[in-house]
Amino acid sequence: MHNPNFSSGPCSKRPHWSLDFLMNAAVGRSHRSSLGKEKLVKAIAQSREILGIPQDYLIGIMPGSDTGAFEAAMWTLLGPRPVTVLVWESFSAGWATDITKHLKLNPTVLKADYGKIPDLKSVDWSNDCVFVANGTTSGVRIPDWNWIPKNREGLSMCDATSAVFAMTIDWSKVDVLTYSWQKCLGGEAAHGVLVLSPKAVQRIETYDPPWPLPKVFRMKKGGKVDKAIFEGDTINTPSMLCVEDYLDALNWAKEIGLAGLIQRSEKNLKAVEDWVGKNDWIDFLAASKDTRSSTSVCLSVIGEKVRKLSKDDQAKFLKSISSELGKKNIAHDINSYRDAPPGFRFWCGPTIQPEDVKYALTEMEKVYNQKVKEL
Repeated sequence: MHNPNFSSGPCSKRPHWSLDFLMNAAVGRSHRSSLGKEKLVKAIAQSREILGIPQDYLIGIMPGSDTGAFEAAMWTLLGPRPVTVLVWESFSAGWATDITKHLKLNPTVLKADYGKIPDLKSVDWSNDCVFVANGTTSGVRIPDWNWIPKNREGLSMCDATSAVFAMTIDWSKVDVLTYSWQKCLGGEAAHGVLVLSPKAVQRIETYDPPWPLPKVFRMKKGGKVDKAIFEGDTINTPSMLCVEDYLDALNWAKEIGLAGLIQRSEKNLKAVEDWVGKNDWIDFLAASKDTRSSTSVCLSVIGEKVRKLSKDDQAKFLKSISSELGKKNIAHDINSYRDAPPGFRFWCGPTIQPEDVKYALTEMEKVYNQKVKEL
C-alpha cells in the first residue's frame, strides 16, 4: 500500500512505523527519574552520533519545537554585534520580524523573492548572521556551506529544521543550529533541538541581554551555561511519549546511516525532477537547480490556462486538486504554504519512498488534466 502522507510538518512517519514501537515509553514517569533521564540522554547521544556533531558542541532538547529552540537562541545570543538576516521565505521572514520589531536590533535584511536566494557572498561576517539551511515554504536551500568563513567574527545561526538528517551540515560553519524531530525523521511535534558551538557558549557566558528572558529561554545559571539542560535536564517537562517516538526514529536512522538518509531524500527529488521533465505545465519554484530543496519540494504550475487565471483563482483551482487527491487518499497536505505563491508542496524527506512520490505525481497529473479541460 502506498504512503499518501506528504505533509511538511509534522512529516510522514518512517516506513513500517506503528504505535507498538512506543510500548516502552516512560509514560506516567517523571522526566527527572532515572528512566526518564536515561531516555533523554540517549536521545541526545544518538543525535550526536548519527549527525556527526562535534563532541565539544552542546545539544539540548527545548520546548516549542524548532520555533522555541531558535527563539531561545536569538533572545539569548543576539545583541552585542550587528545582525544580518537572510530572508527568502516565510520562516526566515519571521525571524527578521522578531529581530526587528521585538528585539529592536535594526538588522541588515538581505531578501530574495520566493524561488530565489539572497547573494550569500555579500554577508558581512563581522555581523552575526541568521539564516535557514532550507526554506521549507519556498523549496529553496543553501547550495553549500562554502560562503561561511571558518574565521568569522560573528555567530553563524542556522535554522535547519527541514535539512538535518536529509542534507549535509558542515558543523565547522555553524555556531547555533536548531531543528525539530517532527521534520526529517517524522517524530511527534512540540520539541526542538538546540546545538551550540563553543563559540556560542562563550557568547552566552560573556553577554547578558538587556531584555527580560522568559523562563523557557533561560540557558544560563551562575554566570555560566547551564550544562544540565544539555545533559538531559530539560527546561520544562517534555512528553516522554514523544521522546520514545524520537528514539524509535533515531534507531531507524542509525540502521540506514546519515549518508543513506540523505540519499533517500535525493532519490525522492530525482523522482520529482524526472516527472517535471516530462510535463510542460509544471516546474520547480526554485529558480536554480543548485538551490533546489530535496525535502520541501515546491512546484509552480505554468500551464497556459492556469496562468491566465487571477492569483486567487489559481489558488482555488490548485487547492481543488490537492483536496481531491486528499479525499482519494492519494496525497495529503500538498497545497503550497499559505504565504507562498500558489502551487504544490511535496515533503520528500528520508521517511518518504520514491515509489510513493511517483504514484502521487502520476495521479496528480491525471486530476490536473481533467480539471484543466473543465476550465
